[in-house]
Amino acid sequence: MHTERTHRTGPLISAGTLLGLGMGGFLDGILLHQVLQWHQMISARLPPDTLENSKVNMFWDGIFHIGTWTLTALGLGLLWRVGNRPEVPRSGAIFAGSLIFGWGLFNLLDSIFDHYLFRLHNIRENVSNPMLWNHAFTALSIALLAAGWLMIRSGRAALRTV
Repeated sequence: MHTERTHRTGPLISAGTLLGLGMGGFLDGILLHQVLQWHQMISARLPPDTLENSKVNMFWDGIFHIGTWTLTALGLGLLWRVGNRPEVPRSGAIFAGSLIFGWGLFNLLDSIFDHYLFRLHNIRENVSNPMLWNHAFTALSIALLAAGWLMIRSGRAALRTV
């Protein structure tokens, strides 16, 4: 049995957060880009209203998915390494919280860079008030970050009672 001093939660949090970043990106790309077709990677800059524009947007969506795949693969690699470390606890709360935190972090970074700073796309392109959707997405991002952080804290607190 480990004492509080021998628990190292950082490696599990890092792996979960990286996986959450990648999986959050996959969810965004699959659900919002492909299934609902609310936007594509550069659809605010190049509306997909012609076959050529759609092809360019699809290319950049593919580049985006290569990035999310890479984040997910790196997160799996870190998680694999964590599995062999006895000082890293197997905490479902910490791991799930890290996944949610990573998902929120992905969404927040997407909001900051793609929706506000570079204006590559909006959450919903063809609506009367796209900024309202962007702001709601940012609020969801912050809620996910907070929920993930609280789960991580709860998992760490539970380890202190062991």
